[in-house]
Amino acid sequence: MPKVLIVDDDAPLNIMLCRMLERAGYETASAANGLEAVNIYRQDQVDLIVTDIFMPEQEGIATILELRHDFPDVKIIAMSGGGNTGMKDYLNMAKFLGAQGIIDKPFTNAELLQMIEQLLAD
Repeated sequence: MPKVLIVDDDAPLNIMLCRMLERAGYETASAANGLEAVNIYRQDQVDLIVTDIFMPEQEGIATILELRHDFPDVKIIAMSGGGNTGMKDYLNMAKFLGAQGIIDKPFTNAELLQMIEQLLAD
């Protein structure tokens, strides 16, 4: 069973995404920020990471850079609601820096599941 790490400081969203993925047959782990995510990944290299961009302590761009540097084959999806402005710029930057997939919040469960399935099939 593939394992997906959800990284988002919005606790209700984090829980909802984990539950949705578990119902779809995935094992999940969760982190509230990039520091937690990197520590979790170092201990248990999950199959895919879905990370928010805007978070406290360590935001998504820095997390993507660190993971990509230390684990070049890690599969990452970046998600963002954009804060105040510039969502597309940050998501495009995330893709340029190593996220294989990007998704705008709000998104549907089907959209995220399709992206996850596609990346795990590669």
